[in-house]
Amino acid sequence: MPVPWFFLSLALGRNPVVLSLERVVGPQDTARCSPGLSCHLWDGDVLCLPGSLVSAPGPMLVPTRLQTELVLRCYKETDCDLCVRVAVHLAVHGYWEEPEDEEKFGIAEDPEIEEPRNASLQAHVVLSFQAYPTARCVLLEVQVPAALVQPGQSVGSVVFDCFEAALGAEVRIWSYTQPRYQKELNLTQQLPALPGLNVSADGDDVRLVLDVPEEMRFGLSLYWNQVPGPAKPWWHRNLTGPQTITLNHTDLVPCLCIQVWPLEPDSVRTSICPFREDPRAHRNLWRAARLQLLPPRAWRLDAPCSLPAEATLCWQAPDGGPCQPLVPPLPRENVTVNKALEFPLLKGHPNICVQVSTWEKQELQECLWADSLGPLKDDMLLVETRGPQDNRSLCALESSGCTPLLSRASTRAARLGGPLLQDVQSGQCLQLWDDDLGALWACPMEKYIHRRWALVWLACLLLAAVLFLLLLLKKNHVKGWLRLLKEDVRAGAAARSRAALLLYSADDAGFERLVGALASALFQLPLRVAVDLWSRRELSAQGPLAWFHAQRRQTLQEGGVVVLLFSPGAVALCREWLQDATSAAGAHGPHDAFAASLSCLLPDFLQGRAPGRYVGAYFDRLLSPDAVPALFRSVPVFSLPSQLPDFLGTLQGPAAPRPWRLAERAEQVSRALQPALDSCFRAPGTGRGMGPEAENRT
Repeated sequence: MPVPWFFLSLALGRNPVVLSLERVVGPQDTARCSPGLSCHLWDGDVLCLPGSLVSAPGPMLVPTRLQTELVLRCYKETDCDLCVRVAVHLAVHGYWEEPEDEEKFGIAEDPEIEEPRNASLQAHVVLSFQAYPTARCVLLEVQVPAALVQPGQSVGSVVFDCFEAALGAEVRIWSYTQPRYQKELNLTQQLPALPGLNVSADGDDVRLVLDVPEEMRFGLSLYWNQVPGPAKPWWHRNLTGPQTITLNHTDLVPCLCIQVWPLEPDSVRTSICPFREDPRAHRNLWRAARLQLLPPRAWRLDAPCSLPAEATLCWQAPDGGPCQPLVPPLPRENVTVNKALEFPLLKGHPNICVQVSTWEKQELQECLWADSLGPLKDDMLLVETRGPQDNRSLCALESSGCTPLLSRASTRAARLGGPLLQDVQSGQCLQLWDDDLGALWACPMEKYIHRRWALVWLACLLLAAVLFLLLLLKKNHVKGWLRLLKEDVRAGAAARSRAALLLYSADDAGFERLVGALASALFQLPLRVAVDLWSRRELSAQGPLAWFHAQRRQTLQEGGVVVLLFSPGAVALCREWLQDATSAAGAHGPHDAFAASLSCLLPDFLQGRAPGRYVGAYFDRLLSPDAVPALFRSVPVFSLPSQLPDFLGTLQGPAAPRPWRLAERAEQVSRALQPALDSCFRAPGTGRGMGPEAENRT
């Protein structure tokens, strides 16, 4: 495991000599010897078998002393391992034995016997290294020239680079020759230990205790280690001495890492990521993940860390049932966070959603195109499967599965199988996807729903006749119930006929998504909502001013209301118009209906015609109540979502439902707005109000 250079410097102390460890570049072991000697390192490790002691036939080269030094073996600039360099000091031991016959009989010396005495010495020196759980033996071949062969004298040393070891380990080193002429040398050394980094929980807080020497200055940074992509800085401080860093538990994510480095020139930075396996960090990561629309048919999953998840398209029916995955025919894809992904669709549809899930459960689901394509439609999705020899089959995707057309099942798709097949053949269905394996078709069901409603009205007429008879028989008992029913029917009819025109300033994409979510929620109440997001084609063809005039006239003629959504951009635009309407008229884009509408809105407010026609609103935390210009406070101005019940009651007019039903509708709209509100108010990079606090530990 690579040794962090910063922690290594802490472990070895503040001695400047110790801190300047020599770096050995590359993974290969090497050997070098002192001048006059020649040495060679055998390739690969050898067996650690010292063997028995044998007597030396003459002078032999043997190890006399072991010496170690700590160095760094570096594979990259910041990827280094602690390594033990070993120096073996060598000497010549023993003498040449004189033959007894020469001394006794005075026989002359044989030149062939004299020659080895003047030759160089060669030895095979073994270095054995043990540091749990590592054990190695290497073989060094050393040769001493004849000129240096002096019995009992040191001839130099051979240096081996190097044995890798971990901080805090106990290392044992032996050295002997093969064959072994003397008892092996041994050396035991305790390497410096790593300073402690303790992570502990304190209620909702997490404390990082970094134990470093007092008065040592170092830099500390918290960052998100995103893969792929560069690290994303989150928090940075220059600190001194032991420190305790406090984090809120909601800040933890698996890729939150700690980077430390000494405040010295050219220091190497070291990173550790202690929350990779923390369950709280993984829960926070999913809470922070957001799906984002990237037109025309792409999407992106924004998250601070990579997610082990898969994504697929699904079909969401408007009845609120589960989203039906389109697998097959469309395959699942591994999710790469913070990267745009596109599914091979020919056309977009508001009922197509994206599911992001792990192997355990579904985590996220968003109908990403609902804001731009309008609310969900009651369309039937047909799945075409193509086999060999142009063999094709069609089935309709329903909650119970994919029902084959022209089958005898008791489902809506089976009953309408023939007409739906004719719709596909006549081109009345929208083709969403097509390849060699099959196709997807979205078929409108409006005409079939109208036929069904005819039967419903007939049933209602029969029911009305029965009720009339009951009224004649029990007039007093039924009279009160009919009065309540009449009020509900009138309230529902009035709500369905009430029109609302939403005007807003397109500050940014997040605010546009928020407006789209509000429009979709109001449409479900039901209210007839007009907003430029759903009328881009008409807006481009007519121009923003003509489009607004037509929508405003129609809304007010039908007894509707114009809703002004105030935002920082809208407030600034209103002030520009109040100061100089001529200069502000051409400063905005061709699709800005709000800017174009100010020339018509201001006279209504200045002349007192606004009450009853206009309503103001703004979103909590985005704008303060005092920021709304005083001119527009002549009409009700509501804060959303805190004043949603009053806002909805004003939109629906005198025929608004009872308070308990109005509260239910307000809760429904609030739930629909919440994802867009979180996305709009979420600060990029970090959540609001979150961040570590450092405090000195004494």
